[in-house]
Amino acid sequence: MIKDYQDSTGNVFLDLGYSLEDAELLRLRADLMAAVRKWISENRLTPHEAAEILHVSQPRITDLQRGKWDRFSLEKLIVLAIRSGFKLAVSRTV
Repeated sequence: MIKDYQDSTGNVFLDLGYSLEDAELLRLRADLMAAVRKWISENRLTPHEAAEILHVSQPRITDLQRGKWDRFSLEKLIVLAIRSGFKLAVSRTV
């Protein structure tokens, strides 16, 4: 049987051909954005409420909810995650 698909590396950006470093940065941005979006949804916050809590404008929350990841630096997403109550850590894989 001919295999017409490729197994994933676990990082879609790496699978798309980005360098290891760029793929990891993009994955981190995507994961952080998804976590903050989920936090907003789970807490049933309006964009206005989320903006007040996260100390950003309501249009920034709209960008976040629409997945416009290119408008958020990794640093900004880290700040938003911390303001959302996340405790971030770095781990090393072997």
